[in-house]
Amino acid sequence: MLRVTKFESTGRTSFKLEGKLAGSWVEVMEQCWREAAKGDAQAPIAVDLSGITYVDGPGTDLLCAMHRSGVELRAVTCLSRGIVEQVKSCSEEPAEDRH
Repeated sequence: MLRVTKFESTGRTSFKLEGKLAGSWVEVMEQCWREAAKGDAQAPIAVDLSGITYVDGPGTDLLCAMHRSGVELRAVTCLSRGIVEQVKSCSEEPAEDRH
């Protein structure tokens, strides 16, 4: 289960994720992200991963794509900081080299 909360303020969209970014929930988050990015291509997007408890392979791939596109990933907990570090490292290498 994943809870996605969207916050909008002047010129900025933020998402807070809580739970597991896995399975069909990856598609849900991707739709949320694409909708936000479609509105104003210049507006920054941030994702708070502090409430994440698990990320599967497709979830990691989505976070990598989001990071490469300029989305800011925020982390406070040890787990979320580890996820962000993993995403940053996979964002620097081609997708075919990751698996």
